[in-house]
Amino acid sequence: MKLLLTGFEPFGGSTVNPSQKIVAELDGKSLHEMEIKGVVLPVDNQQGPASLIKALDSSRVDCVLCLGEASRRCEISIERVAVNLMDYRIPDNSGKTMVDTPIRPDGPAAYFTTLPVRSILERLLAEGIPAELSLSAGAYLCNQVLYTLLAHLVKTKSSTPAGFIHLPPLPEQAVSAGMAIPSMSFAASLKGIELSIEIISRWLKQGNYFGGAHETFPG
Repeated sequence: MKLLLTGFEPFGGSTVNPSQKIVAELDGKSLHEMEIKGVVLPVDNQQGPASLIKALDSSRVDCVLCLGEASRRCEISIERVAVNLMDYRIPDNSGKTMVDTPIRPDGPAAYFTTLPVRSILERLLAEGIPAELSLSAGAYLCNQVLYTLLAHLVKTKSSTPAGFIHLPPLPEQAVSAGMAIPSMSFAASLKGIELSIEIISRWLKQGNYFGGAHETFPG
């Protein structure tokens, strides 16, 4: 089986991104019988989503797991929903800011992710890794690429499961932030993603997943 694993380049003045580091660590490896193809996406309104779709369309994969950094979260956040909204707190790396703008004007309000989020959560908590289920992937690039990914899977009638996990900042980012922000060690974040891949692999082999992306409301 093959997993497309994506992360993001640094943004917001930081020189590092935990999702980028994890993708670099796991790219090309085989983990829990999953061959991992890693791609780092630009934090760019146009190029970020386009790079993800290009990576998906150029590879035959069994699953897609996207990673990103959430600077205000203290736990690994397993996302359940992508919403049709761009409302950037800070500009992207090309300097673009979006406010109260739909990702797709003719698209549905939201899509559900299609990974075994509850099983992932339970596995992480059982291993002592702080984690939560999240109903909001925000309104920045993380949510935008997730919505674009799920919309593309619906459009192409693909049953490929896909989802998103947010990671807290790294300790070195907290130190350099100049203010109190949450953080998680790279070792803990990496273990959390490796355990997530373990659960996804086991779930795929069972063959009982319900299929591809679907809308929360009729489009």
